[in-house]
Amino acid sequence: MNTATTTTYHNHRSTFRQRLSHLGKEDIIMLIALIGISLSMLVAIVFPLFGMFSKSFQNNSGDWVGLGNFIEYFSSPGLVGSISNSIWVSLLTTVITGLAAFVYAYALTRSCMPGKKIFRALSSIPILAPSLLPAISLVYLLGNQGLIREILMGESVYGPIGIVIGMCFYIFPHILMIMITALSTSDARLYEAAEVLGAGPVRIFFTVTLPGARYGLISAAFVAFTLAITDFGIPKVIGGNFNVLATDIYKQVVGQQNFSIGAVVGMILLIPALVSFAVDRHVRKKQTAQMSARSEPYRPKPHKLRDGLLFAFCTMVALFLLTIIGTAAFSSLVKFWPYEMSLTLQHYDFNANDPNGWAPFFNSLTLSAVTAVVGTLMIFFGAYFVEKTKQFVLIRSLVQVMAMVPMAVPGMVLGLAYVFFFNAPGNPLNGIYGTMVILGLSTIAHFYTVSHLTLTTALKQIDGEFEAVSASLKAPFYKTVARVHFPICLPAISDVAIYLFVNSMTTVSAVVFLYAPDTKLASISVLNMDDVGDQAPAAAMAMMIVMTSIAVKTLHVFITKGINARTNAWKNASR
Repeated sequence: MNTATTTTYHNHRSTFRQRLSHLGKEDIIMLIALIGISLSMLVAIVFPLFGMFSKSFQNNSGDWVGLGNFIEYFSSPGLVGSISNSIWVSLLTTVITGLAAFVYAYALTRSCMPGKKIFRALSSIPILAPSLLPAISLVYLLGNQGLIREILMGESVYGPIGIVIGMCFYIFPHILMIMITALSTSDARLYEAAEVLGAGPVRIFFTVTLPGARYGLISAAFVAFTLAITDFGIPKVIGGNFNVLATDIYKQVVGQQNFSIGAVVGMILLIPALVSFAVDRHVRKKQTAQMSARSEPYRPKPHKLRDGLLFAFCTMVALFLLTIIGTAAFSSLVKFWPYEMSLTLQHYDFNANDPNGWAPFFNSLTLSAVTAVVGTLMIFFGAYFVEKTKQFVLIRSLVQVMAMVPMAVPGMVLGLAYVFFFNAPGNPLNGIYGTMVILGLSTIAHFYTVSHLTLTTALKQIDGEFEAVSASLKAPFYKTVARVHFPICLPAISDVAIYLFVNSMTTVSAVVFLYAPDTKLASISVLNMDDVGDQAPAAAMAMMIVMTSIAVKTLHVFITKGINARTNAWKNASR
């Protein structure tokens, strides 16, 4: 080392020591916490994705082959056909679901039809079910022995028809929430001005309503496309010989043990998700910029014809959702469809129908409970240190960027990335592979972004004066967190806990590569039972997931009322 280099080294070291010397005890604790959070996110998100990226340029023996895997993939007409299949099925699903969700959201926000609360509650049903459930129901309705198979006029439900119908059920509530938000933020003054100028309802719709909601519509379209092209459960059950990218990953990795080509498919599947994420982020910024502090909320006026038509449409959509859920419930209670339609509970005897018996269901309960508690606490403190720490800008920015990454990563891609990273022989964390730990870690990582944004939004709403007062009183930050931030954020914290619990119960794609025989989950059990032709027991296990999710959501409603009452009382007392 020459003299100049030595001098520079000592100068940097001296500067670092000076900066540390100016940090208080709490600052050092926050710095250590931020470093720990950064390292955890690197291990849970960044390193696995980099491992999958590296694997796409290696053969199954780990030797570097450059673009050889990509050339092999694109040289196979069958594999390349999966790309076009995925794209056009996803586009069709996006158009159908987008139109239905827009009209449904319009009815909930821009009409005076009766039963809005009921329709809103019914629209959330698909969120409580694994994506495998609609596919199983469609087999019973439109399959070779289906109740109403004649409506397909000879066409088979096993393929794009079944995939599109199942996707519409699965995706509908996700984009409906975006549509409702987009239509709920309109300025009533624009409508008043249009009416004064003599514009009719149709013209107002195309010149005021649609332009005002355009960013929400674009965002919803990209979200729908991403969910459709990355879902695994529906095409796996009802896709037949119609290959898509999500099922290709599963076949390459599980069926053929071809991990290199699986990594290539994972990289390809990551592209539309990244594009959708980038566009969605851009659209959200534009949408926020258009909001005005002087805006007045729009309140619809009664209109018999419009309200009647919208009520009829919402009734049809709600009946579709209820039919899918109802078919799964009914088929799980029928003795032998369609020959012996007497009711029985024999399909719920999982000890007789599955080698693992009830263990997968209790595994899911355990995973969901632990994920809800541990994951919520981890995400809350991660959000707190990012939002409320004023120093260490570089580390906080790094954590914020990594927190956004999971939103752009499909579940199957994340699960496959975990295989390459945690199953590597040289990885010291190799021991958690196949355990409940890796299932919980992947689930938290998969659903991290929405939870993080929810809690950072809640923390932003807390006035910075609380920290200033605490600092003046020389109260440690952790006491302020326990006495101020945590109680005020309790409603958001409970929402995140339920979000993680329900998604842990229903997820398939993120964990399908990671479970072991003794850590099999209920959703995986549904998949395995369907694979061997036990569709009635599969429907029964899917209904157990739905009923558990409904019970927890119902309990959450009552708990939330109590939490909100206590939070409001706390806020009033602190003023």
